[in-house]
Amino acid sequence: MTQIQDRPPTGNTGRALPPLPSRRTVLAGAGAGALAATVLPGAVARADGAPLGEYDVVVVGSGASGMTAALTAARRGLSVLVVEKAPTFGGSAARSGAGIWLPNNSVILGAGVPDTPEKAAAYLSAVVGPQVPADRQRAFLANGPRMLDFVMANSPLRFRFMDGYSDYYPNLPGGLPNGRSIEPDQIDGNVLGAELAHLNPAYMPVPAGMVVFSQDYKWLNLAAVSAKGLAVSTECLARGAKAALLGEKPLTMGQALAAGLRAGLQRAGVPVWLNSPLVDLVQEGGPGGAVTGVVVEKEGVRGVVRARKGVVVGSGGFEHNAQMRAQYQQQPIGTQWSVGAKENTGDGIRAGQRAGAALALMEDAWWGPSIPLPGEPYFCLAERTLPGGLMVNRAGTRFVNEAAPYSDVVHVMYEQDRGTGSHIPAWLIVDQNYRDRYLFKDILPTLPFPDSWYEAGAAKKAWTWDALAGQIGVPAAALRATLGRFNAQAWNGSDPDQHRGDTAYDHYYTDPAVRPNSCLAPVWVPPFYAFKIVPGDLGTKGGIVTDARARALRADGSVIRGLWAAGNASAAVMGHSYAGAGSTIGPAMTFGYVAANDIADTP
Repeated sequence: MTQIQDRPPTGNTGRALPPLPSRRTVLAGAGAGALAATVLPGAVARADGAPLGEYDVVVVGSGASGMTAALTAARRGLSVLVVEKAPTFGGSAARSGAGIWLPNNSVILGAGVPDTPEKAAAYLSAVVGPQVPADRQRAFLANGPRMLDFVMANSPLRFRFMDGYSDYYPNLPGGLPNGRSIEPDQIDGNVLGAELAHLNPAYMPVPAGMVVFSQDYKWLNLAAVSAKGLAVSTECLARGAKAALLGEKPLTMGQALAAGLRAGLQRAGVPVWLNSPLVDLVQEGGPGGAVTGVVVEKEGVRGVVRARKGVVVGSGGFEHNAQMRAQYQQQPIGTQWSVGAKENTGDGIRAGQRAGAALALMEDAWWGPSIPLPGEPYFCLAERTLPGGLMVNRAGTRFVNEAAPYSDVVHVMYEQDRGTGSHIPAWLIVDQNYRDRYLFKDILPTLPFPDSWYEAGAAKKAWTWDALAGQIGVPAAALRATLGRFNAQAWNGSDPDQHRGDTAYDHYYTDPAVRPNSCLAPVWVPPFYAFKIVPGDLGTKGGIVTDARARALRADGSVIRGLWAAGNASAAVMGHSYAGAGSTIGPAMTFGYVAANDIADTP
């Protein structure tokens, strides 16, 4: 079970991150679950509902973890059902860029990546620290490559090495500056037939007529100023034209991952019930007994699906549950700042808690600095890293390496905001030189930002530093001093204040034409722009505590028979940190695979 840590881990910002919950906290969570079980109608009472079927395995959720678990169980010869709350399949994975962090997998080894099991173990241990049990770390590292080979053998999915996308802490022992991350190769959506209409849409759709991979965005941002950026843009258009000529419906990134897994389920004959939310778990003999099925609502009928061998909860996090976020996480927090699937309201986590499972990491998330644009937040990657911008707090001063891993930046925002209210929101400031050179979200260089951004207060524009300071509510003298110091350092190419540019990761989303430091350029050409930065996320990372076999555990470390969990419904194997691009999806798929194999191997 989750261990109590002696010292909080630190990221490359050098600042301590929030500690994992203590045993007392975990026990308190279990107590809350017991209380909920007395207040809410019990699962056993619902077990007499309309019988909806019986399978060996019931998987809750059709995201990356759930579909991988279902595919594995089916190919192990078990009968499987997937129940999904949403009217679409794919969950947050379908919305994502679908980077997948899996050390020593066959794709990266085939590409010549110099990874070894020893390097991977040293790196993961250094990143997550001793608070994540060593056997869970070993289980992830050992099963990740096997999972990937299994998925490729049993679905149309193929994968590409994201060459150059550094591990997030490449200076730690075992870290690889050229990275370990992969992403799905292009898939023709026609492989799904009519089921393609039920694929959850992408968070940011690919531009019409183009076929774009996650790795391409690094260069698309630079298309106006880089020959390689222009070449990559041309290649993306050529892929799109070729797909159109062939009558294909090209899918990449999260759309490809979800579609490929769903196609694998189709081939394996696994039914996926959409619009079928989990209501509760069924336990044999009442609370404390083995989990033997689920209560779901299907077509307006509440009924029971029996699971002869086990239930896998892969229903995602609780990022869109305001009550749970208020209960477990630091203020200010908002469900409207998350880009996770809107159906992720913690249903599986709460059901597991009522069944007796301990919870951990509930205070944390897969954070990222985000701009609260009207309609949907924008999760900033390249924009805060490209040269010619910096972030300031309400005092008008810099406080973080803007190019640091996104989760670290938000950890620092919360740490320094605690008790002061001085860092949320923060502001990303850029100038017209930056604007003329780089893509911003999906707005081409030189083009004006939408009026709605300004009307919503997410963007500000002014012709002087002092005027901009007035618009964002920071002291003008402080902002002048901050920009003056930043510009002097940018001209020299060094950042002794925040160490921006000290690691290979810092330089990934930057402009190699800028010298001597591709991360740094002065902010000096008017007009100036400021963008409100809030603590957004890709989803929460706390949930059911599991062991190395993905089995759900009680607070005393005992196993809840019949219940497994994976993905964001479980407490992340990454602890409070983030090893590299795809540290959400890689472990999610791996522990879905582990859970299904454990079920198949359990008498």
